[in-house]
Amino acid sequence: MLKRALVRSLITHYSQSPARLRGRRACVPSLILLLAFACIKPTIAAGQCSGIATAADCAAHAIPLDMVPKLDPAHPYTLAELIDIAEHNNPRTRIVWEHAKQRADELGIAKSAYYPVLAGVAAFADSRSIEPFPEPLAPRGYTMVEVPAIVPEVTLDYLIFDFGKREAKVDAATAEKLAAGANFIQANQQVAFAVASAYYKLLTQQQRLDAAQQTLKTAQTTQDAAEAQLANGRSTLPDVLNARAETSQAVFDLESADGDEKIARVALTEELGVEPSPDITVDGQKDSPLPDALTLPIDELITRAMADRPDLMAQAEQIRAADDAIRAAKSEYLPRISLSANGAQTSIWPTVDYGKLGNASEPTWSAELAVEWRLFDGGARKNELAEARSKKREAQDELREKRDQTTREVWTAYIAFRAALRKQQAAVALLDSANSSYSASLEAYKYGVKNLIDVVAAERQLAQARYSSVSARSQLFLEAVDLEFSTGNLLRPKPPATKTSPPVQDGQPR
Repeated sequence: MLKRALVRSLITHYSQSPARLRGRRACVPSLILLLAFACIKPTIAAGQCSGIATAADCAAHAIPLDMVPKLDPAHPYTLAELIDIAEHNNPRTRIVWEHAKQRADELGIAKSAYYPVLAGVAAFADSRSIEPFPEPLAPRGYTMVEVPAIVPEVTLDYLIFDFGKREAKVDAATAEKLAAGANFIQANQQVAFAVASAYYKLLTQQQRLDAAQQTLKTAQTTQDAAEAQLANGRSTLPDVLNARAETSQAVFDLESADGDEKIARVALTEELGVEPSPDITVDGQKDSPLPDALTLPIDELITRAMADRPDLMAQAEQIRAADDAIRAAKSEYLPRISLSANGAQTSIWPTVDYGKLGNASEPTWSAELAVEWRLFDGGARKNELAEARSKKREAQDELREKRDQTTREVWTAYIAFRAALRKQQAAVALLDSANSSYSASLEAYKYGVKNLIDVVAAERQLAQARYSSVSARSQLFLEAVDLEFSTGNLLRPKPPATKTSPPVQDGQPR
């Protein structure tokens, strides 16, 4: 629940306007997987973990690394519950969260340049030296001087003015922090989409398993009819053998479907970040209404993607960081004004071969105001500025490439959803026709009007129609989720891009 609150906090921060790609909106009241038709209610207020630094501390204490969750095989998990588990445990979300915390720490480091540096030094020293001295006063022509000293000291270094270099670095670090936050949202969306894909693939395999069981029953019905006809002298042994072969093929298909279904379970648990195992039960939501229409035209879907996709937001922040790096590089051509000072309590008690020296314990200090201006550095500043400008051009080209990629992905998801919708409608009609065809062929065969070859052909067509119906239903759900993912609206509060029709009432058309 905690990381979900953090996601909501970041989503609120990154729900941006097209002009600045940043704005402020209210926190999301619940974590919604669009088109999953389920929501997870938060148990922690977003304010408890608001801001990256605070939220990072909350996450570090609430999500121990050595805790691996255990799934309850008897509990049917909904898609929303599965996404919640993945957000807490998938390594990808942990990695990008640590990156976000690192960027927050780097911002703190950049801001520290505005403050003076105070240091305490305690020096304990003893020196022994030779001092030349006239021979009438010193028979050897020199004296030995030993000076023990204790000097506790406080030093101060303060950069007063640097023509905007610190400001540029702070702005760059802020942009990097915001980009890391957007990447965190992107990673959560990727994990949610991966879980949704694995979930619907599992549902497909489960429904294929059901279809294989139904196909086996159909094959056994055909075989029983053939054997009954043979017993009555109205069929031949090759017909019975053909029917038995179809039953054996149905048994083979059933075992294959059973293995694929177990493999799909393992793949789903892997996406959750728990120990891969087939011991998981999911809620198939068989009665959930299918999405059957789009709520937005393609132009508005593309506009939504350009405004809401976290990867575009992150890239826009990278351009800002590159601009700030250019400002920092330009400031190197200007002077720096700094203040240095120290204060100490110096205590010494020197000794010498001849004569007597006095002990001292007095406060000492020094202060210096310096102007530093690099006049020549062998081209280092020039190359740093050129590199910064090159990185900005690179970031701008990457943004252009990502915008083109976004447009392509939205178009692909849009076309795929419309195609999946038509395939679902065709699959329903195909299944109805195949059922009717098989029933009629079997009945005609029993009366001797048709031969077994016609019945077997209708049986195979019915099996294929069942598999097509299963795949079309799950694919339609998955394409609807993909449309939300490609527009950046997955786990977001905006209305979904697809809708479902109200349930059909008895005696009333849709």
